[in-house]
Amino acid sequence: MAGIKQISGIIIILCLFSSCKIISNVEKPKAGGMTAVSANDFLNSIGVVSSITGRGETLSGTIDAINYTGIRWIRCGLEDKISIKDMISLHKETGAKIVFGLLSGGNDVSAVIDTARILAKAGALLAIEGNNEPNNWTIDYQGEVGGGKKSWLPVAYLQRDLYRAAKEDPILKDYPVWNISEGGAQTDNVGLQFLTIPDGSGTIMPAGTRYADYANCHNYITHPSWPGLHDNQTWLSASPGFDCPVDGLAGNYGVTWRKKFPGYSESEFQTLPRVTTETGIAMGGEVTEDIQARLFMNLYLSQFKRGWSYTAIYLLRTRSNEPEHEKYAFYKMDYTPKLATHYLHNFTTILADDGKLHSPGKMNYSIQDQPDTVHDLLLQKSNGHLFLVLWGERFLGGSDTITIHLGKTYQLVKIYDPTSGTAPIDIKRDVDAIVLEMTDHPVIIEVEK
Repeated sequence: MAGIKQISGIIIILCLFSSCKIISNVEKPKAGGMTAVSANDFLNSIGVVSSITGRGETLSGTIDAINYTGIRWIRCGLEDKISIKDMISLHKETGAKIVFGLLSGGNDVSAVIDTARILAKAGALLAIEGNNEPNNWTIDYQGEVGGGKKSWLPVAYLQRDLYRAAKEDPILKDYPVWNISEGGAQTDNVGLQFLTIPDGSGTIMPAGTRYADYANCHNYITHPSWPGLHDNQTWLSASPGFDCPVDGLAGNYGVTWRKKFPGYSESEFQTLPRVTTETGIAMGGEVTEDIQARLFMNLYLSQFKRGWSYTAIYLLRTRSNEPEHEKYAFYKMDYTPKLATHYLHNFTTILADDGKLHSPGKMNYSIQDQPDTVHDLLLQKSNGHLFLVLWGERFLGGSDTITIHLGKTYQLVKIYDPTSGTAPIDIKRDVDAIVLEMTDHPVIIEVEK
């Protein structure tokens, strides 16, 4: 491994080969150094889809899985038929919060609000979510069926009413409401490509209609129009712009993918509050268990760096009614962990932090001739330690040799590789630059004076 270097309590995360050769979260290093982002905020962005105790999952199994992986939030809803007691128990045992929603075909606003209110009182609620993919699961609201290939007015009325009910509730009014997913599939222009419909938008629903506080996408990192593995797989999939090759922000909130209804401009995407409630990639063919595990770590990093406040990978554990979805999941149906589980455990353990960052620090680093397949993110723990995160996106093979200039000489550098474990795999002394062969996964470098 080429030279590496360090600063007092600084950690650097790099995506390498295992041999170790809201936010628009980070900008390029500039004179005076790069300002760090809270490590705890990054960890809080890491979520997963789970039925907790539904569809064959067990409370004890879910608790163990969340504690082991370090995942911070779970997406679930009416269709999962989970007891409120179990959701609160999960929160108490793991600290994980709940995003609770209408999900597939759900239409009971009162049930969502009542559940969310109890979760909020217990400190277990993160957000409220609208319908899951109404293009695939129609809804029946106030006697009208909508979504799919029918009119989407019932979907719009339902989301409007969910938002209004949450904001009129004294306990829930400050909790965010996340939009439906797949608003790009609207058959008629009901305006679900907006959080609040602006004047002059030409939508069926009136200007001023409020649907959500956050845009919501299912930008899986592969797509029928973009199959297989690619360099920059997770980076491009996380793009908020029209260069996104998958089902991303542009096709749901810019120009809708089905009927081409106009929404936000590309410049407005950059600051649009956004979340992903489903993403991931299935094992199969060139996507081996090991490649999937590396992609998952990179996915969480790329999403956060490119402005997604929260990201949920589908799926925590294979559901008993959908055994074919095991290829997506962290755990098999019997809770046997896959490699993605172990890699994420190592990754979140090395970065572990749960405190508030009061005064962000800086690091005056630079990456010489940075390739477009290498990305970086500077984090800081609440104890003041800094973490420079880099990840390589060479999923078609090959590597990138990079030199990281740290701005000064550091006495001690400890190198960690999440694909190997949580202990240092190497230690370097008295270095002011690091030369690395970057490939396709994170490695963590801790630097001290």
